[in-house]
Amino acid sequence: MNNFEKVKGYLINLGYDIKSEDQTEELFIISDEEEGLLNVIVDCEDPILIIEMHLLDLTDNNSEFYRTLLEKNRECVHGAFVIDAVGNRVLFRDTLELENLDENEIEGTLNAFKLVIGENYDLLLNYAHN
Repeated sequence: MNNFEKVKGYLINLGYDIKSEDQTEELFIISDEEEGLLNVIVDCEDPILIIEMHLLDLTDNNSEFYRTLLEKNRECVHGAFVIDAVGNRVLFRDTLELENLDENEIEGTLNAFKLVIGENYDLLLNYAHN
């Protein structure tokens, strides 16, 4: 079984809604709207699995907000707040090794995403509304 099929099986077993998939690019877009996960990208980029979710667009260069996100990264069990390559979007991102990947690792990462979003909802919402 290839990595794409293995990851797809794990996502289905965990009950995630696969909104779309691209077998050629080996990626999925999943959601669990009740838990706050919207359009999470799950990308099999051998040798790693990249899981990331767009949280908000950056509207200004707010060093205090960036500092707060970096401090929050210390508290994260899995993943980290990151800025995209262009510098205009905040994402939450984690990577896992594909070679020995198991369902528990994906579950742990996605649970960490839910926790981070829940714990930082007000921070993100306040920034988005300013």
